[in-house]
Amino acid sequence: MSPDSLKVLPQYLLPQRLLAGLAYRITRCRNPLLKNMLIRAFIRHYRVDMAEAVHERPADYRDFNAFFTRALKPGARTLPADETAFASPVDGRVSQIGTIEADTLIQAKGRRYSLGDLLGGDRSMAESFRDGAYATLYLSPRDYHRIHMPIDGELRAMTYLPGKLFAVNPATVNAVARLFARNERVVCLFETGSGPLAVIFVGAIFVGSMETVWAGQVTPARPRAVRRESYPPGRHRYRRADEIGRFNMGSTVIVLMARDRLSWLPEWRAGSLVHQGSVLGTVR
Repeated sequence: MSPDSLKVLPQYLLPQRLLAGLAYRITRCRNPLLKNMLIRAFIRHYRVDMAEAVHERPADYRDFNAFFTRALKPGARTLPADETAFASPVDGRVSQIGTIEADTLIQAKGRRYSLGDLLGGDRSMAESFRDGAYATLYLSPRDYHRIHMPIDGELRAMTYLPGKLFAVNPATVNAVARLFARNERVVCLFETGSGPLAVIFVGAIFVGSMETVWAGQVTPARPRAVRRESYPPGRHRYRRADEIGRFNMGSTVIVLMARDRLSWLPEWRAGSLVHQGSVLGTVR
């Protein structure tokens, strides 16, 4: 058994939902002493750069979750001028980036998973991204946790897929087979001038909630069953860099584009640090 597998073994035994629910309650506690203590400890431990935040003092946040999903000051992230640029939707680190091999994506060295599984068995959606481009972006606890549009697009569908809540840190990604196709996730499908775009929010062990700007809080969901929503043309249009959602605690975002529609820039590879707005590639 590999070292990463040993580290991850306890996660199979932990009450994942109970822990997520506990995190949800603690991070929304408005007791000033508790929430300020948590925020200060978090800033120190993860070396969070509060100079970027609109509100720099712990006392300015009503609860820990408001701090965790904090807004940044205008100009803290730059938007590329080139209209063909595909911008990173988040701050984080590239976990994987490349081309989908037929319907197979790389999770980590020696680990692969299928596009169909990731998309909850939606064959039509999976076919639209077959042989396309994908990037998996990991958000660490210290990162900015709002999610933005990488290019202009119009929301056409959203699918909630219930699942496990394994951690999504590098050790777990290396050790747990089909991790991103097993964890709870929200699949957001957009139509763009360059074809379909999917932005997928992947839940994790302490992610008590995921939300979008159009639906509000999507998780925790009651009941925990597959839910598909369709949206008519013209209702939800977003420009590149518009906020579309956020993680209430950290996780991973996966983006998908159709075949021959997106070329990644060669400097991006597994392990690269990115900021929201960084140019990841160019679209056709």
